[in-house]
Amino acid sequence: MLLLAVYLRSNDQGLLWPAIGACMGVYLFYRGFQMLQRKRLILNTPSSKVRSAAMGLVEITGLATGPYTMPAPITGVPCYYYRTMACSWERRGKSSEWVKVADESLHVPFYLDDNTGRVLVDPRGAEMDIHRDFHEEYSHSLFSTHVEVPATVSGFLARHAISSDNKIKIEEYCVKPKNALFVLGTLAENPGLSVSATPVPTAAHGTHSISFKMQGALSAEAAAAMESALPGISVARNLSFAAVEGDASPQKIIRLSAETPGNSVDMTAQGKIAAAMTKAGIENPAAWRAAGLENPGAQSADIRATTPADEFDLNPKTVLMKGAHDPAFFISWHSQKDVVRALAWKSALMIWGGPLLTLVCVYILALQLDWL
Repeated sequence: MLLLAVYLRSNDQGLLWPAIGACMGVYLFYRGFQMLQRKRLILNTPSSKVRSAAMGLVEITGLATGPYTMPAPITGVPCYYYRTMACSWERRGKSSEWVKVADESLHVPFYLDDNTGRVLVDPRGAEMDIHRDFHEEYSHSLFSTHVEVPATVSGFLARHAISSDNKIKIEEYCVKPKNALFVLGTLAENPGLSVSATPVPTAAHGTHSISFKMQGALSAEAAAAMESALPGISVARNLSFAAVEGDASPQKIIRLSAETPGNSVDMTAQGKIAAAMTKAGIENPAAWRAAGLENPGAQSADIRATTPADEFDLNPKTVLMKGAHDPAFFISWHSQKDVVRALAWKSALMIWGGPLLTLVCVYILALQLDWL
């Protein structure tokens, strides 16, 4: 400690990092108790079979199956669910860091089969711990190893209006047929879900939707503001849309310029429109055609029927989903024992390591401020 004090007094270091470390220690302590609570919840929830599962919070282990699959945008593998993310290496002050610039997630309805029966899974709002099928970094730097950018990656970046001038990191996670899954969720009455081949946007864990209903027209000021923000794009004033509460996908109708962009400025603006429509979950092919764009979510032509649909109950009475009273919803490709084991050591590390980190950082701050 004496050597640490001499070092700190001989070096004019700021107070930022010790303060951040102290706050991080408190967060780790809090997060550790969250993991411990999750571990106890899993241990206290009995494992169930699909045939005998009771309504409410349940744990079910089985294989992913379903009548339809869709291709993942990067790997092209047939899957029921994918989440593809892109991060850009960007300058932030005096340092650089990874910044998430795209996060796209879709799913087609799938079931969990444990040989006693099948249950429909609605993954919206779930905390996903699934296999990473793709991870790669691309850079145009002369000092980095040159990796040719695949056409699928280029298309994904262009769809989200992401420049490839910076170093880019791409990750893709998928739920594929016959994947073994452990699910902790609520078995509830079907709120009206039906199985179809249409991909559905999957809200990421921790996101929230806004509930509103509106019909009308954009004011001239609003349309002018949108056009000034997106040069080269003509925004129609007759805009109507409706959003519903929860994770249901909103239905929207948007009319944009049908003119094909003729220069790089217009291309950039169209890219911004594509990114906005993708984030909004707009799947109406007519809306995308009106904007002169290709719909990334309109994969109905690529949907494959893996199993005859008549072998599945397309309108099941129950669904495994995120509950209103039991919000815990966790889908993992690890077994229940592996999940509990990981939560045990992570929670212990955070609960003990968090306070220790906070104490060390507070001690450093006290030395810097001459409190000791």
